[in-house]
Amino acid sequence: MSATTLEDVISSKQVEELETVTIRFAGDSGDGMQVTGGQFTSTSAIIGNDISTLPDFPAEIRAPAGSLPGVSGYQLNFSSRDIRTPGDEPQVLVAMNPAALKTNLPDLEPGGILVVNTDEFNANNLKKAGYASNPIEDGSLTGYRLFKVPITSNTLKALENSALPFKQQDRCKNFYALGLMYWLYDRPMEPTVKWVNDKFGSKPEVADANIQVMRAGFNYADTTELFTTHYKVGKAKIKPGKYRNITGNEATAIGFIAGAQLTGRPLFYGSYPITPASDILHELSKHKNFGVKTFQAEDEIAAIGSAIGASFAGSIGLTGTSGPGVALKSEAIGLAVMTELPLVIIDVQRGGPSTGLPTKTEQADLLQAMFGRNSDCPVGIVAPSTPGDCFEMAIEAVKLATKYMAPVFYLSDGYIANGSEPWEIPSIESLPDLTVQFRTETEGFFPYLRDEKTLARPWAVPGTPGLEHRIGGIEKKHITGNVNYEPDNHDFMVRLRAEKIQRMQQDIPDIEIFGDKTGKVLVLGWGSTYGAITTAVEQLRDQGKSVSSAHLKYLNPFPKNLGEVLKSYETVIIPELNLGQLAMLIRAQFLVDAVSFSQVKGKPFKVSSLVNKIKEFL
Repeated sequence: MSATTLEDVISSKQVEELETVTIRFAGDSGDGMQVTGGQFTSTSAIIGNDISTLPDFPAEIRAPAGSLPGVSGYQLNFSSRDIRTPGDEPQVLVAMNPAALKTNLPDLEPGGILVVNTDEFNANNLKKAGYASNPIEDGSLTGYRLFKVPITSNTLKALENSALPFKQQDRCKNFYALGLMYWLYDRPMEPTVKWVNDKFGSKPEVADANIQVMRAGFNYADTTELFTTHYKVGKAKIKPGKYRNITGNEATAIGFIAGAQLTGRPLFYGSYPITPASDILHELSKHKNFGVKTFQAEDEIAAIGSAIGASFAGSIGLTGTSGPGVALKSEAIGLAVMTELPLVIIDVQRGGPSTGLPTKTEQADLLQAMFGRNSDCPVGIVAPSTPGDCFEMAIEAVKLATKYMAPVFYLSDGYIANGSEPWEIPSIESLPDLTVQFRTETEGFFPYLRDEKTLARPWAVPGTPGLEHRIGGIEKKHITGNVNYEPDNHDFMVRLRAEKIQRMQQDIPDIEIFGDKTGKVLVLGWGSTYGAITTAVEQLRDQGKSVSSAHLKYLNPFPKNLGEVLKSYETVIIPELNLGQLAMLIRAQFLVDAVSFSQVKGKPFKVSSLVNKIKEFL
């Protein structure tokens, strides 16, 4: 008898073709939802779907098991067409316990598929989640396609001959849920089998248990009468090339490694762990083979101090944090401005103020990056718009910092950092030449001489004979760099430092328009709002509406043509995950009566909410 194939397994079930599906896995923070979602995402990418993800972590490190604050989620949108967002609302929710159901059910679309782990709906867990009665029995879920599966007990049954302790067996239940979903949406198990074997190579009993449980979930979906329909999502039509699934933080790390390699200088990363930027430190620490040096400092001030020292010594000085850390680094950023060193500050933004929402997204820190230091203290600011775009904008940050000898902010956020998408790996030949030229000539050297075009001062490596010089935080004399308190010199140097940042416009491309060059409405965005804005505008343009969009990746200075673009439309709408920070800057600089559309919920915009807002002005 021949071996059973995936096609054989599903042949007896009704097969339905779908263009796009949004799934959310939700459970306790110890239930492995991030692993489950990550594996479903990787498998979907391998078989050719376009993907966009939204991991959602609990803020509490050890929230009580089964409690509402301890719920962890992972949302994935996979499609046979080009997509830009993780979906407005899931069509499928896998809830591993009552708390996961309570916190995520409001997002599930009416009539959506709801898979619940019935074993966890006991009196104790229902009480923790605030349920007066059991929702899977009291009829409150009749508006959804409810599938009740004893995931925990089926997991333990599949491992009844395993030597693993009970606690480790119980941890395998996320792979049972993964197997269920692999069958339901026609996903192969082989990529996950390989991943499990690679990850747990030194613990074969753990690897075997997870694989066995995943197959048990797959077989359960096939052999029971619970699921009568099997869904297929075809390959997306993506430009030919070599792709990998990448998160924003991974792309950021790889981008800065590439930027340093292109300059010919070693990369130094000084950082203090902080959510959601910590993964950049973890990723960079793996790449010592590229000359990367990582330093986990004792605090934020030490972290940026070490990076400034690295820049002074001729390395690419890089430091990373989130909003609270930027506050602590502010005085040292001023030192980098005064000493005119090529420092890059990564800010992976999260909700605030204070500790705020450590694991939730927000475009919280644009004004902090612009003005969050004493006195006039200008810096360059760039912002990636998608996970894959993080690679390109990291290289841009290195280019601007080294060419203009100035600090540059790199503003990512939690949504971009943790989300993932297919990223086309660029060829080495397509990357720019950023080779750094140090000052070596001693004749006529002064530390604050200026390049006529960029106003950059020379970068002279300490220890170079004849190029000894002093730097520090006290105002410098033009040309000589000596300490100077003269009023006219201070006025001149303050203006000069501001003009140097403004001259970065020479290396900033014009902002591009999606849609018509003139019209009724322009939707202007920055950072992670790109996907939702572009999708909303695309939907409205398909309906014949006069609406266009533009997206800023360079926020200080702005692109040269931005003022002209803004005046070409009757109304400018600026959606932001803050209370209107970019809108404030646009109004002040261009005197455009822009409409601010703000949301600060710790979540990205829904496409539908943007469509409704834009319609108000059409």
